[in-house]
Amino acid sequence: MKTTPHFQDADAFYEQLLDAHAGLSREDAELLNARLILLLANQIGDARVLKACIAAARQMPTSTA
Repeated sequence: MKTTPHFQDADAFYEQLLDAHAGLSREDAELLNARLILLLANQIGDARVLKACIAAARQMPTSTA
């Protein structure tokens, strides 16, 4: 699992992600996120890496705001 930034252009990706959510209801945005996660997981394909990513994401701090 890569834990250091590996983006060619992280800002552009973030902007694309925001644009993809523009105008969507919360429910539709959540569906978009779920579909995107599945597509990206398919690109990774390695069950061990995916398991490590899930565990890492669960350990990240949550917002208290």
